[in-house]
Amino acid sequence: MKILVCISNVPDTTTKITFTDNNTQFNTNGVQFILNPYDEIALARAIELTDGGNGTVTVINVGEISTEPTIRKALAIGATDAVRINAKPHDAWFVAYQVAQYIKANQFDLVLTGREAIDYNGSKVAGMIGELLDIPSVSIIKKLDISGNQVTVEREIEGGKEILSIPLPIVAGTAEGVAEPKIPNMRGIMSARTKPLTVIEPVEVKTFSEIISYETPASRGQVKLIPADDAAKLVELLHTEARVI
Repeated sequence: MKILVCISNVPDTTTKITFTDNNTQFNTNGVQFILNPYDEIALARAIELTDGGNGTVTVINVGEISTEPTIRKALAIGATDAVRINAKPHDAWFVAYQVAQYIKANQFDLVLTGREAIDYNGSKVAGMIGELLDIPSVSIIKKLDISGNQVTVEREIEGGKEILSIPLPIVAGTAEGVAEPKIPNMRGIMSARTKPLTVIEPVEVKTFSEIISYETPASRGQVKLIPADDAAKLVELLHTEARVI
């Protein structure tokens, strides 16, 4: 079985985020980047499915050379080889299109992504890849098993669970529960240095979105305590200040 896992290079959640050029550019100075945690889950499940010589796991990243330490970590965790599409990931459409074009030239049985990247939280790439390849895609899955040519996935829905059985190939966006992220050991770290990492140039694609500016969330205000017997005041503040009713 050939499995492709899409990975993102994202800022650590403990990193202080700032912007430059009149809030139009993300400031990467001093930022610690990591392998997207949801992609780690996808990678862990891919390795489990191919354990014992049952297939190969290729990781793919759309990014510039600065993302290669993250790609090497994925190789250290257990991926067979890696591909970096040498481009800045402008938006979800750009990433999905680049990945889909690579898949068309290098067929895979299963494509896994994380449910979302923790920087933009868009949850778009898996569905876009499926549409571009004209194959099924299922996102935010909590369980994934394969028997023969059939994939069984489980999703949480309002009031219960949804279980789907789908023939390969498919694209699946993984969430917590699919697998436990793996920590690279010394052997994996050493072998990652010699595993293949192929760099390819992006294909031309029309841009449909543009970032005008970034904004940080407003600072939290002081807590307001409302007397238990003054429900009318609580309702007023929820309407005029919190604006949730």
